[in-house]
Amino acid sequence: MANTNSPKLSASLEQGVLPRVRFCPSPTGNPHVGLVRTALFNWAFARHHGGTLVFRIEDTDAARDSEESYNQLLDSMRWLGFDWDEGPEVGGPHAPYRQSQRMDIYKDVAQKLLAGGYAYHCYCTTEELDARRDAARAAGKPSGYDGHCRDLSAEQIAAYEAEGRTSIVRFRMPDEALTFTDLVRGELTFQPENVPDYGIVRANGAPLYTLVNPVDDALMEITHVLRGEDLLSSTPRQLALYKALIELGIAKDTPAFGHLPYVMGEGNKKLSKRDPQASLNLYRERGFLPEGLLNYLSLLGWSIAEDRDIFSIEEMVAAFDIKDVNANPARFDLKKCEHINAEHIRMLDVKTFTEACGPWLKAPFAPWAPEAFDAAQFEAIAPYAQTRVTVLSDITANVDFLFLDEPVEDEASWNKAMKEGSDALLTTARAKLADAEWNAEALKNAILAAGEEHGLKLGKAQAPVRVAVTGRTIGLPLFESLEILGREKTLARIDAARAKLAA
Repeated sequence: MANTNSPKLSASLEQGVLPRVRFCPSPTGNPHVGLVRTALFNWAFARHHGGTLVFRIEDTDAARDSEESYNQLLDSMRWLGFDWDEGPEVGGPHAPYRQSQRMDIYKDVAQKLLAGGYAYHCYCTTEELDARRDAARAAGKPSGYDGHCRDLSAEQIAAYEAEGRTSIVRFRMPDEALTFTDLVRGELTFQPENVPDYGIVRANGAPLYTLVNPVDDALMEITHVLRGEDLLSSTPRQLALYKALIELGIAKDTPAFGHLPYVMGEGNKKLSKRDPQASLNLYRERGFLPEGLLNYLSLLGWSIAEDRDIFSIEEMVAAFDIKDVNANPARFDLKKCEHINAEHIRMLDVKTFTEACGPWLKAPFAPWAPEAFDAAQFEAIAPYAQTRVTVLSDITANVDFLFLDEPVEDEASWNKAMKEGSDALLTTARAKLADAEWNAEALKNAILAAGEEHGLKLGKAQAPVRVAVTGRTIGLPLFESLEILGREKTLARIDAARAKLAA
């Protein structure tokens, strides 16, 4: 049994070796929150230990990769607050950090693997492979590659090439079990029949992920690979390849591997890019704070303490230990994510909160005319709004009554609040408000007095006033809202509501 995980690397942190980790996404579509969780754990691990984070772009799939997605990845990393020590826009000793610019390196390594007998040309056609796999399944045997071209003679190779066959390059897996200690899951063993020889270069000469990923890790001297559980099955292949790279003098050591738990969606299925809640852009558009989103994502497989869910990113970095990551799948709970984000909004100072709301106070989010917005009014209402919103985009509906000519028409709210006798109540309330001093306490007393005249407690009395003025049954504290809206607009809206009731 071969244990390919170096004891030296497993104990590297204890020996004072600063870790080098990497985050290496492919620029295909919108970033996925599971991808962000992986980036977060790598970033926190590097920062906790004073190590290096390498940001690398795996863009060898020309059919799926795009420059737009590449730029979106960089923008997302900046928005989340992640910094990197080597990579795009930063540079570093192992540049370039885009795989599409490293093709000559992969070609050279593939040739060395072939020359050293670690890899070979495979001439099998797709039809032949499918037929042999079907036969293996029928016989109850493993259906992976059967090693048909592993030891071809020169005559067989010449005959295949005379037929005009093309070939891929396959890596020759060892005929023995592979064991390594996963940083999250403990010791794992893979039997050789379950890990057959695999392709590393396509027939057209393009290198595959199975080659380029470990080659880059080797050349960039990555010490710890923290990645998703979905890549666990490829680890024995990479361990065998690392052994070959070390023997060829290309790699110095085998990194330690830690496989992070799945992020599950609805119905306990793995959260996929097709799930609406998977897209990072969704959270940006809704106005999640990076701190709130990262706080929640850190809980998908890790915790700072059993009884604590809310903490800063600085506190996470100080406490993060890969040994504390749970191997069990973590379910993405949007409600909990929203709750944690709301708590982070509460933690902002009012000035920061006010500035953060900026994008949602103008087109295309704001329904009011630009000239209708009053910054002083917003600054006055902001402290009350901050205690109510879950995401920053909530601010628009919470304050629109201040800047619209008329409150939003909400038929359900109207029908709920405007009961029999509401017209009389509004008439009384209007008279008392007109005579009141214009501050929250006096306005509260005015509506309280109006309610008492009609046999209503404050809660019942203020409901028709709230809907008349704001259009909704639920919103910011009413009396403070009336104070900020002003006497003239408040009374005019009550008059409009009375007219509507009379009609």
